[in-house]
Amino acid sequence: MPDSNLYPLPAFYFKVVFSATAGQSDTSFQEVTGIGSEIETEPLVEGGENRYVHNLPKSVKHPNMVLKRGIASMTSPLVVWCRAVLEADFMTQILPMPIMVYLMNENKVPIRAWTFANAYPVKWEIEPFNSTKNEVAVEKIELSYNYSNRII
Repeated sequence: MPDSNLYPLPAFYFKVVFSATAGQSDTSFQEVTGIGSEIETEPLVEGGENRYVHNLPKSVKHPNMVLKRGIASMTSPLVVWCRAVLEADFMTQILPMPIMVYLMNENKVPIRAWTFANAYPVKWEIEPFNSTKNEVAVEKIELSYNYSNRII
């Protein structure tokens, strides 16, 4: 059983899992951002009441998930999936897939987990090259998804 009382949780040991990797290990990322939800509201002015405006809940929106890692090879299943979506000129069907993000403890046991439904790549970017720095070349993959749930 994961230690759910550990606080504060370290954010440096995590794992991203999705079916684009076809069971291969292709999910090592430097950073994951975009885990969140926000309720959009719609203002409603009440007739005759000028002191305030009601903000009514409208819908839940989610930011895009952004994954960062060193540039992978052309044979990477994730690269193949991104190319199929972003470089195929909509000639093939976009295949969304579920994604899971796990926050792990020191024993490689998930202590928190989130699922993301129907994710697909919407942006694939290479961070700038800079001859004055000694850094790894990084690619950013931005994914849209329908909704997310925290399961642990």
